[in-house]
Amino acid sequence: MPQLPGRPDLDQLRRQARELHRAALGGDAGALGRLRQVSGTVALSAAQLAIARDYGFPSWPRLKAEVERRRARAASGAGEDRAGEDSAAGAGPEADELIAGQYADRPQLRPVLDAVLAALPAVGPATVQARKTLVSLVTPRRTFAVVQAVTKSRVDLGLRLDYERPGGRLLPARDLGAATVRIPLTRPEDVDAEVLGWLRRAYRENAAPPPPRRPARRPAPVLGQLTVVIDGFDLPGLSCAPAPGGQVYQNIHVALAGPRKNGRGQGDNRAALVVPGRPGLATEPVAGDAPSACWEVPVTVRRDTDGLDFSGPFVHGDRTDRHLGLAWGEVPGDGTLRLFRGAKLRLVDIEPSLVEEAMRPGRRLVARIRLTDPRGNPVCARVHPPALTWSAEPAQVQSG
Repeated sequence: MPQLPGRPDLDQLRRQARELHRAALGGDAGALGRLRQVSGTVALSAAQLAIARDYGFPSWPRLKAEVERRRARAASGAGEDRAGEDSAAGAGPEADELIAGQYADRPQLRPVLDAVLAALPAVGPATVQARKTLVSLVTPRRTFAVVQAVTKSRVDLGLRLDYERPGGRLLPARDLGAATVRIPLTRPEDVDAEVLGWLRRAYRENAAPPPPRRPARRPAPVLGQLTVVIDGFDLPGLSCAPAPGGQVYQNIHVALAGPRKNGRGQGDNRAALVVPGRPGLATEPVAGDAPSACWEVPVTVRRDTDGLDFSGPFVHGDRTDRHLGLAWGEVPGDGTLRLFRGAKLRLVDIEPSLVEEAMRPGRRLVARIRLTDPRGNPVCARVHPPALTWSAEPAQVQSG
């Protein structure tokens, strides 16, 4: 996490927010990801909130107030002050005191934090910054992980992985610093080789400088229209607990991910649920105990010098990751789907010849997908064969 300078410049922070907002409006995946972590809209206020969160403040007004306070103290000759009650402390007695306070009423969890810190030499040169409620792990560029004791029996290891969706041991992270996903830990032995691998990946992604912005490319010429049918089978039932000993989800449904609320491509009046905190809808939800699930999706196929590309109201991802998505969530009956897991069917993995065959008159592209993983939980993340197969098949003829 970047540290606020002793004499911060509010105009510079405003410029950072405007640049982030412009990048998101231009379709930059990294910028869009940062805004979606904090808001369901691509607005300047969301960019300001993202900048504030980057500097460890809960809101833009709190960041602005701290900037003005520091400038006023500097102007009056009082010198620099601490950046608020929850400011960071590096190694030393102050850091030890902050950490001791975090684990004062749960000493049995302190070895879990120690196990994470002991793994850092194998990850890379990192700075440990203690705060009032959590410990931040920082690369030379920004925070890549946080450790927080969230209950009397669990520590959450939060990881900043901007392009990784929850799945397996990775759970959604909420109100956990800059983290996008988290891994629950209950004992030192939980800091195993898999956790070390995720730590290393988070370090790499947050240590490297951001990729240079590329100019927006013009859409490739349209090759034709494609009908994709997603045929799901082997649903998991109405309840599941993906994480051992974790939350049990009830009345679960699976739905087609998208399109955006009030966005284009919604002229077919499909049944849909709102996904709180997300810009997209959950379309045509199906109960988890249904015998099967089926969705039909229109896709526009384009071709340029790089090959085939895909677009449409239900197509997600950048050029290298075009995919259709399925959303898993609880349905409490209030018109929402409370998302806890998602699955990705990558269109870019399909052989171009198969796509072209499915575009012929009277044909369609069929994706058959097993909707449970080997443990019987809802399938998630990128789905691979044999759980997912693609085929070009004749379109069904409706009888009169």
